[in-house]
Amino acid sequence: MDKGKKARRSYRHVDRRRGTGDGIGIHWYSESCHRPIRNDNHTGSEPERDCRNPVEGPRQDLAKNSRTRPTGFHTKSDHNAVNLPINLPEEPEKTIMKKHTVCRLCSACCPVIAEVVDEKLVSAKRKSFLEEEKRIPCAKLNASADIVYSPERLTKPLIREEGKGSGGLANFREASWDEALDRVAKSFQRHKQESGAHSIAWLRGMAADWGAPWDYSNRLMNLFGSPNTIGNGSICFVARDMAHSFVYGSMAFPEPKNSKCIIVWGKNDRNTTLGAAEGILYAKEHGAKLIVIDPIETGIAQKADIRLSIRPGHDGLLAMAMIHEIIAADLYDKEFVATHTTGFERLEKAAENFSANAVAEEIWLDADTIRKVARIYATTHPACIIDGNGLDMHRNVFDTTRAVAMLNALTGNLDKTGGNVLPQPIPVRNIQERDKLPLDPPPVTRDYPLFNDFSETWGSQVQNSVIDSILGGEPYPVKMVVVQSGNPLITMANSTRIRKAFEQLETLVVIDMFMTETARLADVILPASSCFEKTQLNRASIRNNPIFLQDAVIPPIGDSWPDWKIIFELGKRLGLEKAFPWESAEEAIDYQLEPVGVDVARLRESPKGFRVEEIMYEKYRKRPFGTPSGKVEFHSETLEKSGFSGVPFEAGEIDNPIGFAEREKDYPILAISGSRDIRFTNSQFRNIPSLLRNEAGCVVDIHPRDADKKELRDQDLVKIETPKGEIEMPIRISTVVRPGTVRIAWGWGEYDLKFNLNRLTEDDEKSAITGTPTCRSFMCRVTKIAL
Repeated sequence: MDKGKKARRSYRHVDRRRGTGDGIGIHWYSESCHRPIRNDNHTGSEPERDCRNPVEGPRQDLAKNSRTRPTGFHTKSDHNAVNLPINLPEEPEKTIMKKHTVCRLCSACCPVIAEVVDEKLVSAKRKSFLEEEKRIPCAKLNASADIVYSPERLTKPLIREEGKGSGGLANFREASWDEALDRVAKSFQRHKQESGAHSIAWLRGMAADWGAPWDYSNRLMNLFGSPNTIGNGSICFVARDMAHSFVYGSMAFPEPKNSKCIIVWGKNDRNTTLGAAEGILYAKEHGAKLIVIDPIETGIAQKADIRLSIRPGHDGLLAMAMIHEIIAADLYDKEFVATHTTGFERLEKAAENFSANAVAEEIWLDADTIRKVARIYATTHPACIIDGNGLDMHRNVFDTTRAVAMLNALTGNLDKTGGNVLPQPIPVRNIQERDKLPLDPPPVTRDYPLFNDFSETWGSQVQNSVIDSILGGEPYPVKMVVVQSGNPLITMANSTRIRKAFEQLETLVVIDMFMTETARLADVILPASSCFEKTQLNRASIRNNPIFLQDAVIPPIGDSWPDWKIIFELGKRLGLEKAFPWESAEEAIDYQLEPVGVDVARLRESPKGFRVEEIMYEKYRKRPFGTPSGKVEFHSETLEKSGFSGVPFEAGEIDNPIGFAEREKDYPILAISGSRDIRFTNSQFRNIPSLLRNEAGCVVDIHPRDADKKELRDQDLVKIETPKGEIEMPIRISTVVRPGTVRIAWGWGEYDLKFNLNRLTEDDEKSAITGTPTCRSFMCRVTKIAL
């Protein structure tokens, strides 16, 4: 084999199996996107494992580390795989306990049935309205035991002894929970005394759920006196949620299963929300039209009746063009518009600037196709729109998703069965104690007051503002940060700048299941339990019916703690004993659900979910919309009074939202941040061997035409550059992208920073309303690396 072929092969994931049976003896290595796999028990005296050498796979002997099925658990395949002597007595079968809970390995909050033997998780299966053989398998859920029993789990609190940011676990020593939490509490008190409580920020990610732990961290920080509890909603659905809410008072959730026409816009549920994907495919099998708007040929797009390969970041132009064509063709719901909306005339006038003919070339679509899609959507009832994260990561996200939301109302598909349905919030007790927070000083996100007011329930949502504060001291310096289950050094735009900020912090505390690139910089690391090891109430249940209890099905692994316990115990050390009187998650949940008249015991008796009230449609006929006018607002006086456009894109144009668009001559290729992968959640689980088999890892998808121009072959290594930095990745020649564009895998870099896409992205230009930077699409340069 020549050297060129060897070099290309080195960027593949390779799975080597030895032995038979239930995965025992599997060996695995990968040279793509990884450094040596770290050993949580590494003391510095012995070498760490290198992933290029075989290491035992995710299901080893139970006696070693409790990671396989319990001894005595057999399946048919086990017996077929091993020739047992006839006279050898069989071990007794052990009882499989089936337990109901909610999986939080991603944000979908899927109800699942976990199979447990001797308090060990064996497997978990997702519930669905479909028969089991028709369900879409979830790779993460199938690997749940591998995740829970991963040898890389953090199982003891760790305190840094030396070398901030250098090396791995060798720089930390194990500590008791008392010592670790005392250390954290003293840091809180010291920074409060020296610089004020507002000098401490709490950043939250997705890794340990975004439900109850967020309520608890908000409660702790509000009562401690810091306004800086901050999520990542400026680049996620919270900005889109705000846009919907400015139109009709809350986000409206699609009901694809009962729809006759479905538009999937910037989302691939096949790789993210499997329950929704099953609803989409079920509806299509029963005659529904499926329209997909996405620059990438996703798995859902391959099933579409019509696919619009739109220019990234220009979805707002398409939405306004559809609005114009629907109004011009007299296809809108006149009764609904006349009775339940305001500002129609302003919207109609603004949309005149965006006819299909006017925008088609700019957004890379055919004018006739735009008109066809608008007509199908307006005349097929019921219809719904499923919008997604592809719209979230551009600085024009707010007006774009406002325009998309208006389509639901304009066509009479709002709050109808099979349309986009308004939620029925459950009146749980608000435990965040925001009214106890001092009004001054404001949060570091003070430049986004409308977003701050909207996201009061979630906490502030512009994490970039914390970085500005650390580096520039405006509006005041942040000295200490707690990162709860996030990995900003990998997931935030312009990661070089993010690293610089975190290296300047005086104190960093990380709560996580695994050692991450961010945790390497920490002073204290607190090990968190997985979703299968803790009981809590999910925010998705609070916002929509029915309520599902996320119930612990196994004990915490090692000395890890659930997030609620970490926060409760920290609160007590900060003098907030009365605010955290609960000794268990059950007590806290019962307190929160008391106004509803339900408790944990009742939820445990309701494995199919507890419905507080039956689903209602057309609720606007009995009560007003949650807007200032009580109606759907095509024009917002609130926005106009705040200095923003009352109608989306009312000026008649949009600025090019693509990153580095002004440098197109030097960076001629349009890059798209990689689509979500069903195997992972953001940067999580890329250290789980069973999730890395049989699939390329970090790659750049490039069209065959562009590959030919650059004389590239599959798996050739390329350098990708922008004005912010450069990375290296192997290529994959594919027609899922258009000529002139590439899709770059996102979320990698944990084991080698040269694979981190966010070394390329920028956070300079942001939405004036939501603080959203353009990090989804940007101009870049791609060159072959000679080996």
